[in-house]
Amino acid sequence: MSWGGLKKAASRAGTTLMQKTGQVDRTIDREFAEEEGRYRTMEKETNALQKDAKTYLDAMRAMASSQTRIAETISLFYTADRASDGAMAGHAYKAAVDELDVGVGRELDAPFRTTVLEPVGKLNSYYGSINAAIDKRSHKLTDYDAARAKVKKLVEKPVEDTTRLPRAQAEHDEARDIYNIINEQLITELPLLLDLRIPYLDPSFEAMIRCQLAFAQEGYDKLSGVQRYFNDNIRDEYANGSLDSQVEGVLEEMKSLSIYGN
Repeated sequence: MSWGGLKKAASRAGTTLMQKTGQVDRTIDREFAEEEGRYRTMEKETNALQKDAKTYLDAMRAMASSQTRIAETISLFYTADRASDGAMAGHAYKAAVDELDVGVGRELDAPFRTTVLEPVGKLNSYYGSINAAIDKRSHKLTDYDAARAKVKKLVEKPVEDTTRLPRAQAEHDEARDIYNIINEQLITELPLLLDLRIPYLDPSFEAMIRCQLAFAQEGYDKLSGVQRYFNDNIRDEYANGSLDSQVEGVLEEMKSLSIYGN
């Protein structure tokens, strides 16, 4: 920071301190405060959207990888009995989830990044310059408040140097004009930014649904092919509890083994 910048920063810090102690009046702009509040909500929500969308994609990749590892383990259970229905189902499941793991990249990962993560990330990248403009407005408002307080003091307590008041008034007018320009620009453009978020995000929302649908459909198609290795009535057996009885029977056989007692 230059020497001039340091002086301005120190002067603004002093003005802020005096405003806190009531020595200098602080300008309250409720219209801007309302628009900034709406903008801050948008900033928070779209940043959260980007984070959650990335978390979703990472979770889907992790799910596909976990499915692959589960399928590898299941297929190992049937290495000694490859002709059984269970072995054929296990190997069919492994083939299905292997294809799904590849499908994450084809149907979900790349399209999701291109149509959802990148557009939302680009929107969020604009907030830096907008926040810089808001900070600049805050600085100019502090300068304006300080200049107004200086004029007020000279009017209430005149000094011998008659040139000080005109100089202070000129500084006040310049600070006021600079602040008004920045303030009006933000008050005008922040609502436009908020209004544009809908047409900007709509295509990404639609693309997100299509990506999820394509991946879900592929998963359904692949896993449906595994069902043919199971009995048609297996779902009814789950519902009426007979499968539970089968599982309990197997557990009782395990308990009858001598190693269970040890």
